[in-house]
Amino acid sequence: VIEKTTNPKPKVAEKDLIFGRTTTDHMFTVEWERSVGWKQPRITPIRDLQISPLAKVFHYALEIFEGMKAYKGIDGKIRLFRPEMNMKRMNISAESLGLPRFDGDQFLECMKELLRLDIDWVPESKNASVYIRPTMIGTEPVLGVKSSGSALLFIVLSPVGAYFTTGALNPIALWADTKCIRAWPGGLGWAKVGGNYGPTVAPLNRAEANGCSQVLWLYGKEHRVTEIGTMNIFMAWINKNGERELRTPPLNGLILPGITRLSLIDIARNWGDIKVVEEEFNMQDVIEASKENRLLEIFGAGTACVVSPVSKILYGDQEILLPKTNPETSIAGKLYHEIIDLQYGVIKSDWSVPI
Repeated sequence: VIEKTTNPKPKVAEKDLIFGRTTTDHMFTVEWERSVGWKQPRITPIRDLQISPLAKVFHYALEIFEGMKAYKGIDGKIRLFRPEMNMKRMNISAESLGLPRFDGDQFLECMKELLRLDIDWVPESKNASVYIRPTMIGTEPVLGVKSSGSALLFIVLSPVGAYFTTGALNPIALWADTKCIRAWPGGLGWAKVGGNYGPTVAPLNRAEANGCSQVLWLYGKEHRVTEIGTMNIFMAWINKNGERELRTPPLNGLILPGITRLSLIDIARNWGDIKVVEEEFNMQDVIEASKENRLLEIFGAGTACVVSPVSKILYGDQEILLPKTNPETSIAGKLYHEIIDLQYGVIKSDWSVPI
């Protein structure tokens, strides 16, 4: 069922876009009940949801989501980037909270239909896109810690520019949190569930109070490096064998299996001029490499920010400064430009899927 808006909203100029603030004219919803399964999908004008205050999402954080983008290429076509991986990850996240699985191919077709309806909202710029937020929540209006007998799967769209107000590829400062941890063995650090993100807000406030943009998440007594804010982390350095190496933590249960992360690994391995490994490293490794002038770059990676270089890390009473780099020739910069060219259709690839 498609219900078109009779009151379209004015478009926002690219320079005025604030990440996650603006929505397009329409949204997608489909309800699920245990007794009947998935009901009829609907595309309607964007609206507020009507949900019981007893709904399990409000009390037990039964909520999952994905982060995706739609890009308008230089040929005018709208593309998604490796969307089948988002569908797979979202179903895995749903299972982790006892929420229902869905048909990823059918959901993807519904998403494309929504994008075609709001196609005029996709910015014509390589510095902007439409952020896609597929979400599922448990809606059964019954208190009690049990799986939800009903759920709502929905999509909202938001035209966005750069994630950080400083713009793309402008380095950010990190505050290494030595008290709070983002994920732990046996937990759901590998899933995209809402409960992983709420507890990071207070540490982020502390990071900002210390003049930093994001938290550097550590784990264990040895302060293993895990993630940056909501991003995967990469470190480029000269390892102890004298090799140029790009390192990112392995998917050991503490790390979100990011699609941007995987794509950057594939791109860098294809270059052939730098060793790429998925191995752990800790803060002592970072400090030693910095003192020995072996530390080249650290950057975060994710759908929202794409690639975000790091300028410094505040770690206890230490300030670790990263070497200044040229955004056009740095490893982070080269990765950013190549993945952007893939996403916007400049480089032809099966990863980019026209709608």
